[in-house]
Amino acid sequence: MDRDPREVRWLSDGEMSAWRNYIVSTLMLRQRLHRELADRHELSLIDYEVLACLSDADDRRMRMSELATMLGSTKSRLSHQIARLEEAGYVRRGRSPGDRRGVTAELTDAGFVVLARSAATHVSGVREHFVDLLTPEEQTVLAGAFSRVLAHLSEPDE
Repeated sequence: MDRDPREVRWLSDGEMSAWRNYIVSTLMLRQRLHRELADRHELSLIDYEVLACLSDADDRRMRMSELATMLGSTKSRLSHQIARLEEAGYVRRGRSPGDRRGVTAELTDAGFVVLARSAATHVSGVREHFVDLLTPEEQTVLAGAFSRVLAHLSEPDE
């Protein structure tokens, strides 16, 4: 149901500036990080993020539904991503221990090697294009602000 335009709290110039700068810089940052990984390691940013999440998990394995949530992805989109990573030999699917219906994704040794080889490129890019541009105070403010945004967006829709 559309709201009456008279009821909308339109963005002020400062709010619009914050919003636009966030949107454009986030898009450009992700594109830059992707390009650096693709050029140096033939790995996409989302591939890297999947491998990194799996490497941090117990036994380098996660339920697909949990992985999708962590990545802010849909189950369908993640399933296609995992299929490509399986084909490359970086990930394998399995059954969730104790739950025959649950499907897991597991990082293979080959996937771990690719992740280890590309990690320095990714971390250097994150540092150069984001972290080092912020003061420690700005990092703290951003971490707090986006923790609230993430918590809000993680709540079930009404």
